[in-house]
Amino acid sequence: MNKQDYIPTVISWAEAHGFEEIKANLPDDDDFETPISYERQNDEEAFVPDVTGKVFSEKSYFEVILKTDKTRRLVSKLKLISVLAGRRGGKLYMMAPKGHYQFAKSLISENHIGAELIKLS
Repeated sequence: MNKQDYIPTVISWAEAHGFEEIKANLPDDDDFETPISYERQNDEEAFVPDVTGKVFSEKSYFEVILKTDKTRRLVSKLKLISVLAGRRGGKLYMMAPKGHYQFAKSLISENHIGAELIKLS
């Protein structure tokens, strides 16, 4: 399965936990608006969060984490989104499907990413 296949599960989790104004990076789905793209200033690389949502006007970000050998870009994206979430009073939720949890856990600890890790079932 690819990342896009897990996004509906992330949306359901966010809704069940009281998040509103949910936006999702699902290009073929007209039900959800696409989250805003963010660029790093030093190299102008753009990142689009998988899902965003608000609780009490605090914006949080949700990222599906799948095992990959190309961790550099993923870590850059996660660090940027973690900082944005903190500035907006929200959190970064790293959503790890079965078989990807340990990979996500090691990303957090090795790269000092401020995130809450959630195991998707």
